[in-house]
Amino acid sequence: MSINLKGRSFLTLKDYSAEEIEYLIDLAIDLKEKKKKGIFEKHLLNKNVALIFEKPSTRTRCSFTVGCVDEGAHPEYLSKDDIQLGHKETVEDTARVLGRMFDGIEFRGFSQDTVEKLAKYSGVPVWNGLTDEDHPTQVLADFMTMKEKFGNIKGLKFVYCGDGRNNMSNALMIGCSKIGVNYVVASPKSLFPDENLVELCKKYGEESGASITVTDDILKAVEGADVIYTDVWVSMGEEAKTEERLKILKPYQVNEGVMKATGKESTIFMHCLPAVRGNEVTNEVLEGPSSVVFDEAENRMHTIKAVMVATLGENI
Repeated sequence: MSINLKGRSFLTLKDYSAEEIEYLIDLAIDLKEKKKKGIFEKHLLNKNVALIFEKPSTRTRCSFTVGCVDEGAHPEYLSKDDIQLGHKETVEDTARVLGRMFDGIEFRGFSQDTVEKLAKYSGVPVWNGLTDEDHPTQVLADFMTMKEKFGNIKGLKFVYCGDGRNNMSNALMIGCSKIGVNYVVASPKSLFPDENLVELCKKYGEESGASITVTDDILKAVEGADVIYTDVWVSMGEEAKTEERLKILKPYQVNEGVMKATGKESTIFMHCLPAVRGNEVTNEVLEGPSSVVFDEAENRMHTIKAVMVATLGENI
């Protein structure tokens, strides 16, 4: 089946089929191999890309910037202090202005509604670099890393430990259910994922063969896991809840005991970074032989490049 994503926005993996997600992963792997060989095909030559950041970033900003430059585009960084988005000017008006000046727009910020409005009114591809609800570019990097490590990802058991209702857990559940990865959330009951999202992902799983499980028993959850994943316990904008989160999430720390409880030597540990060592994961696990977090971080750039090339690029 021929895949053509030209002109599409990338807001959530809900909008993408399993075949389209796999296409982006394979394209990223191809672009990574070419970069290692010094081959740059400049699919985005003479394109201009707006990078809107309401939230700070290391991996997302650097990935979009390097990806643009590698492919011949000009990236323009716009912080919340540089433009009037949603303050002195409506999101809709900003979108229409930027869409006349730029060929593509990345948005990293708070509201999923904002990135959706940018896509609706700009008339150019818009890419979600993170919202409070979703983080689809991270999931592509995670899947790419899994494919590199396991060869094939369909049928793997993926366990997310920690805050089960944050954007990372949401995005991973959507992605896993779409492509046939069995997804398990190990979380305190007060932080279980949204029931509507769980039901939606179970429907996706009926088509892909993926199961969705939510439990508060971390040791039972990780039995037979191929991937153990965690994220910071306190998300950006929730710093006031730090003390409460540390208390209820302490039993969900990924440590050597949790890794051993998988019963597998081949289990890998993943984290979207930045990590708070000693909270959600111990230093021993993060620096240990099972950790692939820095491969995962590098792959943000290759997968983000793939998304831009697939949706905006020429000769692809």
